[in-house]
Amino acid sequence: MITMIAAAAENNALGKDNDLLWHLPDDFKRFKKLTTGHHIIMGRKTWESFPKPLPNRTHIIITRNTNFQAEGAIVVHHMKDALAYAKDDPHPFIIGGGEIYKIGLDYATHIELTRVHGKFEADAFFPEIDSETWELIGSETHDINERHKYAFSFETYKRKE
Repeated sequence: MITMIAAAAENNALGKDNDLLWHLPDDFKRFKKLTTGHHIIMGRKTWESFPKPLPNRTHIIITRNTNFQAEGAIVVHHMKDALAYAKDDPHPFIIGGGEIYKIGLDYATHIELTRVHGKFEADAFFPEIDSETWELIGSETHDINERHKYAFSFETYKRKE
């Protein structure tokens, strides 16, 4: 099982200037719960957006830069290499950003998407989820509240056989 995990707006916006567009504590909690103990595969910009490595996860960074090094992470140059490093993990996660999600779409078996209800200006986008390829198998909606400025839904997709 290879899962892409993301939070994207209704227009598939992910982020701008290497930062998130919203603050959703329940989304962070879900991300931590799902990814802890697993390999997380990301692009260099996503890695650089973290103040420090995320605890209890193996970080794999995909970059075109052959000189790039990152303390506390494995650096590779292709998705196949990233997945080879994660081969003993029964459930690695592809965590972004936009370019890595586009590549990951060919490898993923599942998508855990937090769909943020709104449209945002962005410079990074999640790829379109094709209903011919992906089946929505679960959805849980959360309304705006004192901790969440935007309504959102946790959506789970599975690749069709």
